[in-house]
Amino acid sequence: MQSVIQKINEQYKKKAVVDVRSGDTVRVHQKIREGSKERVQIFQGLVIRTDLKGSHTSRITVRRISSGIGVEKSFLLHSPLVVKVEVTKRSKVRRNYLSYMRDRTGKSARMSGVEFDRDAVNSVHDAAAEAEEAKLHEQVAADATAKAEAKAAEDAALEAKADAVQAAHDKNA
Repeated sequence: MQSVIQKINEQYKKKAVVDVRSGDTVRVHQKIREGSKERVQIFQGLVIRTDLKGSHTSRITVRRISSGIGVEKSFLLHSPLVVKVEVTKRSKVRRNYLSYMRDRTGKSARMSGVEFDRDAVNSVHDAAAEAEEAKLHEQVAADATAKAEAKAAEDAALEAKADAVQAAHDKNA
């Protein structure tokens, strides 16, 4: 029999999550909210750590070099803010925590790739996440059309005002 905590944890888990391992190069699609707007930002880098794989608090730490500076982000895989995780490359590693990659740059930071079926690994279909992403795209398109209509109305009002000023100028001259 499950405890109350286990039932609540299972309720918040996503139905399907991509199998991510240490040494993978991934693209994480994350929802970012800025004011009243939402957008999807992509963070691509090397997975240097995976934590608590079976839990609803499973987490990956992704590292990348941006403008010569190392940037690390931790993502909760079951978070509603993480829309999608894509595995682009899989490398051969013998550890779970690749902390030594922080000291490596250039050729020494290269990892030997392993052949894997990219389509099979990334073919996790979470209907709720896909519906959420489609809803975001529709909302962005609706906002763009509303903005275009408002701009057209504003341009028409300015054109009418310019015509009225021109008519008044012609009448006085």
